[in-house]
Amino acid sequence: MGKEPRTYSKVILIGFRATGKSTVGELLAERLGWSFVDLDGYLEKKLGKSIREVVEEDGWEAFREEERKAMREFAGKRNLVLSLGGGAVMHEAEMEALKEGALVVWLVASVETILERLSRDPRTATQRPALTEKAPEEEVRELLAAREPLYARFADLKFDTETLSPDEIVRLVSEKAF
Repeated sequence: MGKEPRTYSKVILIGFRATGKSTVGELLAERLGWSFVDLDGYLEKKLGKSIREVVEEDGWEAFREEERKAMREFAGKRNLVLSLGGGAVMHEAEMEALKEGALVVWLVASVETILERLSRDPRTATQRPALTEKAPEEEVRELLAAREPLYARFADLKFDTETLSPDEIVRLVSEKAF
């Protein structure tokens, strides 16, 4: 007997900074005919300032609280591709709510690739403030180690963005899930 086709009301993209969530999200939303929301961009518009400004003025905890609220706003939405910030998986209750009816896709890359992508992305200076006071490589390694169990817990699918192009990932997600 054949497997029942799965139907999802939304796709949630998770993973560390610079793993391609926004790029894949835009392409996937276009392919599915759904809306696309980058949660960090949504928060910047809602708060009227960059993430860096929020963190510098109010601290990381204030940003994380706004992130939690925004995640709750999108929990019941349908026909949506939502790209989360790298640390959003730390909000476990909100992740559980978002996951309902959703396909969660985890995008990964090596520490070296993440650092290289961050160094050449002009948004790094304005949108990606340091998460700790450590050197960039140490910060990425430490945070990845802490977050990977959460990414793994919530993910339905996992793709390496070093070996697959955004178009290939979109095709695979579409084939496997819809």
